Amino acid sequence: MNRINNLKLLDNQNTFDIVIIGGGATGLGCALDAATRRCSVLLLEKFDFCKGTSSRSTKLIHGGVRYLEKGQFRLVYQALKERDVLFKNAPHLVNQVGFLIPTYNYLLKFYYRLGLKLYDFISGNKIFSKSRIVGSDEALSLVPNIKKENLNGGVVYYDAQFNDSRMGMDIALTASANDAILINYMSVESFFKNNKGNVVGLQALDTISNKLYKISAKQIINCTGVFSQSIMNKDSFKLKSPIKLSQGIHLVVDKKFLNGDFGILVPKTSDGRILFAVPWLGEVLLGTTDLELDKPSIDPKPTNGEIDFILENARKYMSLKPERKDIKSVFVGLRSLFLSNKKVKSKDLSREHKIIVSNSGLISVVGGKWTNYRLMGKEVLDKSLNNIDINFTESKTENLKIENGLRNIDFTEKSLSSLFYISKSQIIHFIRNEMAINIDDIMSRRTRCLFLNCQESINLAPKVAKIMADELSKDDDWINEQLIEFKRITNLYKI
Repeated sequence: MNRINNLKLLDNQNTFDIVIIGGGATGLGCALDAATRRCSVLLLEKFDFCKGTSSRSTKLIHGGVRYLEKGQFRLVYQALKERDVLFKNAPHLVNQVGFLIPTYNYLLKFYYRLGLKLYDFISGNKIFSKSRIVGSDEALSLVPNIKKENLNGGVVYYDAQFNDSRMGMDIALTASANDAILINYMSVESFFKNNKGNVVGLQALDTISNKLYKISAKQIINCTGVFSQSIMNKDSFKLKSPIKLSQGIHLVVDKKFLNGDFGILVPKTSDGRILFAVPWLGEVLLGTTDLELDKPSIDPKPTNGEIDFILENARKYMSLKPERKDIKSVFVGLRSLFLSNKKVKSKDLSREHKIIVSNSGLISVVGGKWTNYRLMGKEVLDKSLNNIDINFTESKTENLKIENGLRNIDFTEKSLSSLFYISKSQIIHFIRNEMAINIDDIMSRRTRCLFLNCQESINLAPKVAKIMADELSKDDDWINEQLIEFKRITNLYKI
């Protein structure tokens, strides 16, 4: 998947069955579903694929234990079914991960056990290990850093873990292999309509070359997440019920704060949310928060209050307690949730997605989560294809294997870092085959260096910039511009 080649394809074809705006989980899911139904598909992403929320998740493919308490059984059932589909279709990216819910009260132990028995029952438990009660000795063997005082054991259960931005790229590669055209750094500027007022195309700007494209489409789908309303504004469409925005942060700390392969789930924090401590790529993720926002940003910042909240709640369950100095990186993701009641707090809103059709025929998708990306794509395309006159097949994605974009990488080549793997040939591969344009694309999403260790990423940036410049035939001025911009971005990830 090469950007220059895809732009050449766009030069030769300006009419498509389906045009998708947004290259995160939802947009990529729609592109894959449409392409495998033999539609002509174009996906446009204003920034990089999975630049926003879709690279900043808790890295879990899960049913959502907390939704059981809210009685959202349909959402849990759908998500657990999709968890199994992803485990089957992307085994190179999705793996089982165990969690301990530590208990210091016998009544709570059996309460959580009952809930997780229901979780097992809903899932069918054909693939994942079953939940079980454990005593204090086994709890300590699974998570050696768990707080020992008054510990009476806990409940163990299993879900799935993944690398979110890598999943996004592999879905993009799979869609491309099925003839979809995907282009990053392409901004939608405006829509155009026919004499009936229906949206029939758009004008897009290549933000790298500043070239404008006029593109016609039988159906346009808005998958821009927290920026959905800004796209709707271009269509002069305003939702009756506003989109609720919130942000959640994750702290990355050393693996010693779990000291094992199991994670921790704290069912109720001081604000009523759940807290995860998750082993991921050799480090530990702590999160998350739920801070309501007035407007979205592509570069969200963590607040000191959010950082302190996670540290304070994590310390309550750990013998070796994380401090601010232990934070290697912090990242922030934004959520868009459909609001039907203005008095409901974002943490209490359902993560179910909503499909909205404007008067002009523009389809927008709001809400949802990574686990349900495939299901969202199928449902959106079912609605889209029933409204337009083309021949199409039924959805094939339930049994479609996801490409492994790293299958040909030589991981024996010497790494540029001693802390994580990143090599020269890997960087060149990302430029030639995965549309990496700048340092951030490489360090944040093609690899996860910036998410794992901000300072080491800053140290590596000059080497990465030089390799990229040589491959892209760029000069020293380009390198300096890249380093300045990457430094700005890293300020969002460090304490």
